[in-house]
Amino acid sequence: MPNLSEHRLWKRTLGLSILTLFLFHSCSVVKRLKPNEHLVTQNKIIVDGGVNKASRVNNLVIQQPNSGIGTFFGVPIKLHIYNLARPNIDSIIRVNILEDSSKVARKVNWLSRKQLDKELETRKGFNAWLKRTGEAPVIYSEEKTEATAELLRKFYFSRGWFNADVTYSVEKDSQQRAQVTYKVQRNEPYIIDSIHPKISSPAIVNLYKDLKKDSYLKVGEPYNEDNFSLERERINTYLRNTGFYHFGKEYITFEADTILGQHKMRADVIISDRVIRGADSTVTKAFKPHTIREVNIFTDFNYSNRLKTVSDSVKFNGVTLYSKEELKYKPKALTDAVFMNAGETYSDLARIRTSRYLNNLQMFRYPNINFVEHPEDSSLTANIILQPKEKYSLNFDVDVSQSNIQTVGFSFGTGLKIRNLFKGAEILDITGFTSIGASKDRSNVDDPFFDINELGVNLRLTIPRIFSPFNTDKIIPKYMSPSTMISLSSSSQTNIGLDKQTLSSFLSYNWEPTTELAHTLRIFDILYVRNLNTDNYFGVYSTSYELLNSIAQSINYIDPEADLTIPDQAETFIDDVLSNNTSLNPQDPDYIAVNNIEERKERLTENNLILSSSFDWRKNTRTSIFDNDFSIFKWRVEVAGNLLSTISRLAGVTPNSNDNYEMFGVVFSQYFKTELDYVKYFDLGNKNVFAFRSYAGIALPYGNSNNIPFVESFFGGGPNDNRAWTPYRLGPGSTQSTDEFNEANFKIHLSAEQRFNLFGNLDSALFVDIGNIWNVLDNVEDDAATFSGIESLRDIAVGSGFGLRYDFNFFVMRFDVGFKTYNPAYDLNNRWFRDYNFSRAVYNIGINYPF
Repeated sequence: MPNLSEHRLWKRTLGLSILTLFLFHSCSVVKRLKPNEHLVTQNKIIVDGGVNKASRVNNLVIQQPNSGIGTFFGVPIKLHIYNLARPNIDSIIRVNILEDSSKVARKVNWLSRKQLDKELETRKGFNAWLKRTGEAPVIYSEEKTEATAELLRKFYFSRGWFNADVTYSVEKDSQQRAQVTYKVQRNEPYIIDSIHPKISSPAIVNLYKDLKKDSYLKVGEPYNEDNFSLERERINTYLRNTGFYHFGKEYITFEADTILGQHKMRADVIISDRVIRGADSTVTKAFKPHTIREVNIFTDFNYSNRLKTVSDSVKFNGVTLYSKEELKYKPKALTDAVFMNAGETYSDLARIRTSRYLNNLQMFRYPNINFVEHPEDSSLTANIILQPKEKYSLNFDVDVSQSNIQTVGFSFGTGLKIRNLFKGAEILDITGFTSIGASKDRSNVDDPFFDINELGVNLRLTIPRIFSPFNTDKIIPKYMSPSTMISLSSSSQTNIGLDKQTLSSFLSYNWEPTTELAHTLRIFDILYVRNLNTDNYFGVYSTSYELLNSIAQSINYIDPEADLTIPDQAETFIDDVLSNNTSLNPQDPDYIAVNNIEERKERLTENNLILSSSFDWRKNTRTSIFDNDFSIFKWRVEVAGNLLSTISRLAGVTPNSNDNYEMFGVVFSQYFKTELDYVKYFDLGNKNVFAFRSYAGIALPYGNSNNIPFVESFFGGGPNDNRAWTPYRLGPGSTQSTDEFNEANFKIHLSAEQRFNLFGNLDSALFVDIGNIWNVLDNVEDDAATFSGIESLRDIAVGSGFGLRYDFNFFVMRFDVGFKTYNPAYDLNNRWFRDYNFSRAVYNIGINYPF
């Protein structure tokens, strides 16, 4: 139970919050209004007798209430900030200061005239800042209300309700507030009765049978202006991809005729001839499809060599490559990027794919594709202009950090990028890093201050094609920008945890079927982790040691005033307990606790060898960084240990005493792992965004393993997870574990955030995080930590809170405060709001959004 002081702190916090809200509300939001002006506080749109809830329609209202922007608990913060500004600051300064000669004299004698002028400019500047940061009151305007009614008429007209009636009424009260209600009676919509093409160019007429197959205009459906816009875009795309190089959307028009009566209409699709405007005349010509005559690649254009002549050329796969110096690329590396072939009809899609592929190579600055027309035969020459980037580029990185194991740490990193390594547009990235730090708990005061260090290096080779002995073009066509990545990395740590050496390597294939889809197939992924200082286990995992020590003292295994030495006495005590050489028996809770400590110690100190294969599927509908109405779905599946298990059996390898196979003296891991992650953003307008995330992951050991390696386990808590718990502190299940690192092999997580703007670049958010981790189908037998069915969902933790975010344009600085709203570590009937106070809140600082 929270103590009395915590209750008092909670009451004070709540009281302060209520007082703050009261003060905001007590400040009149209409203080700057004239007697005959009214503040718009609400808009309501009633359509055919029902209240409209569609944001697209509500956003048509020109005068949106202040309360809809930058609010917090119903308080229009921006309006209050604006009202703090003085509307006539110049007059106030003149009357109160400048026209009072004695006051000016006193200030000049005290400050000097220059400082006085600076002070007055500062006042004006601050007043101007209040106006810019705040938001002026939205004062009811009859003209803007009529304009809104007209927008509503136009909107419903564009949806086929040509005879829609729109009226409005205004309620004004004595407090200078106004509420506006718009009433829309749509009446009967007009239906498309027939569609008639009117096409001038014979070449397009011949294509119309295929062109109309996927039309957005359907006979029998209501008129919808959006469908006509989509149809214009579709026709333009179709013709641009079937050879009509000069075609554009401006040549497509529509006519809707309602002369048929009975709310039926005829739709005419009009495609005009090409208009060629000269200096003194305009000529109209029928559109003709264009073919590609030839494709040229200029491989080394730049400003310094623009006047040089071509000195090298080669023709490969129907493409001619030119170079002003010696050709530095294998021809196939560049021709693979070309989707335009001589003799084929012009296609916008081919041009876009070519440009996209060239950009993905990361070899060139702004690849450019120009077309030269040959009027005599309607053919085009495609010239691809490439400006190579520097072959070598170097970057550096420095960081200062602090954590639960070090008082201060410094890290240094450097990276070398080598382009076109083997003349096939390959990229080799060589990165290295080192870090030093001072540990918080140094056992030897004679050790140097910086007693923590880590060193690592990574080599990564990217090949712009599928590197395989088999031809994969039919499975993964080159328009999907396939690439192969080969990586090798190694790192070593000292005085960090158990100290470890890590060696990893992988081979992966990557491709993008569409602009929304991306796939990664890791053929193999090897990870070897070697723990160097396992004797320090109880020095790192002090919670386990303290429990073990207290048990040893309670049964008089050691003197109650003494402590188990690390590692000798601690390990001997565990052996004695599990060998039944103490007073504890297997049914004793302390015996079970010691057994759990030993199982956890064995798992966290063992070396790991993981050989896995995985597949990642990702769909992202976001079109740009400004798009706040999109979804991201990611699915990953991984299988580890099957190949090593098969090799062990076929080679007749003898299992160890625990019936596990070993490879190079290490028991290799075998498991199946899958993860699902879905993120959805809803743009509510006016810088309001509702974001939602759902995640589930499970890793099941089998065969050569009965648990999941620590590096592949799931954890809960942290700035990007359940923000009411610190990293690794949540779960598993309803356990009251105080271990330094809590992890398990099954996880569920849900998050929801309402993000809104306060003022300027400062945003805020209200959030709820739900989730937990559990053990399932592994060697953990603790019922509280195990997921046993639907009833285990009662142990899902709930955290809630609020945050501030400042947008620096290129990144977002985030500060979140999370409160434990439902804590499964407590008794089932006492879990809600038990720790809901600032003294037990978790404060998170992060970069960018949590999802």
